[in-house]
Amino acid sequence: MNKPLFEIADVLRAGFAGYEQAFGPLQPDQYKVSNAITACRTAVLGGHLDRCDNCSHERISYNSCRNRHCPKCQAIARAAWVERRMSELLPVPYFHVVFTIPEQLNAFALRNKKAFYTLFFQAVSETLHAFARDPKYLGGEIGFFTILHTWGQNLLDHPHVHCVVPGGGLVGDTRWKHCRKGFIFPVKAMSALFKGKLLAYFKAAVASGDIKCIGTLEQFNNPAALKALLDTLYKLSWVVYAKPPFAGPKAVLKYLGRYTHRIAISNSRIAAITDKTVSFAWKDYADGNKQKTMTLSKTEFIRRFMLHVVPNGFVRIRHYGFLSNRSRKEKLDRCMELLGIPPAEDNASEKQNQSSHWYDLVIQLTGKDPTLCPACSVGHLKTYREIPRGFPAESAGVLAA
Repeated sequence: MNKPLFEIADVLRAGFAGYEQAFGPLQPDQYKVSNAITACRTAVLGGHLDRCDNCSHERISYNSCRNRHCPKCQAIARAAWVERRMSELLPVPYFHVVFTIPEQLNAFALRNKKAFYTLFFQAVSETLHAFARDPKYLGGEIGFFTILHTWGQNLLDHPHVHCVVPGGGLVGDTRWKHCRKGFIFPVKAMSALFKGKLLAYFKAAVASGDIKCIGTLEQFNNPAALKALLDTLYKLSWVVYAKPPFAGPKAVLKYLGRYTHRIAISNSRIAAITDKTVSFAWKDYADGNKQKTMTLSKTEFIRRFMLHVVPNGFVRIRHYGFLSNRSRKEKLDRCMELLGIPPAEDNASEKQNQSSHWYDLVIQLTGKDPTLCPACSVGHLKTYREIPRGFPAESAGVLAA
């Protein structure tokens, strides 16, 4: 894969001080993310020296930051996660369901990320479970996973949750029941139930102080203003949509590879950086999905990027039902047995360790051997010396990778 001409790290190095001056004091997570991205694959994090076993060519490789907001660290993490999901796929249709919230709630989400997004996940999962348990639609237990995205193509806040749902469920422990062909659950009814659940949780969280009305939201500490907002939100039609089922397990994996471990913007979308501005590619959904270029000041670009930093330890990908961590092994094996396929391998942990090895995953992603010597294309690079943190490449007498 060719290295992008411009990187988010370049923008942060040049513009973070200005962003801090304009919007500080900042949250600790924002400093942590900026420091990680700017240090990623540089001498700051240390690395190792490799030498070709054929021509003795040497190369230095710097360590990755592994921060989940870093655009350079997500491909390997995504490939490892998708590889682990392969053995869990069932021979049934899979549906893609997306839950969104009205823009009036965006500011509450931004200022109360952990509390609000937790309620968001809860309302989504309870909505899907409620329809699955209703005999009118399925009458069983489903399994699904959810992925939180908080951005739109223009980098502004647009919280929404993607769900991947197998088309059927367990009835008791004795039968697998398929959902109706081409149908998961009615979207209008899901939208109404989701709205009711999220607003009930939201109202209770504001009352308890778990969601705080600060800054521009301070007006909603007034009960009358909060009631007026809730009345408006109850009247709105919330957007929930279910796409047609995926065309088989391979299509599910392709989707997972695109949507999991995604960050707000990749390095490849950055088209230009000047002394004052950043230009990036975006898709304008309101204008027929046209590809366009947007130019922002560095400060504004960083502000938008930082909108999507989630709190430390917050889980963006969650599993429910028979795919939940507590019951996945037992219940997923039962689903497979009922569907007439072999259960998931017992040596899942061993397989995970093997499949997540960086060497195998780089070959899977690029089709190239990352150890093949770039000088002679015959020998292989082997590590012979560790480079401590902060050790400059110039001192090692070799070129950086």
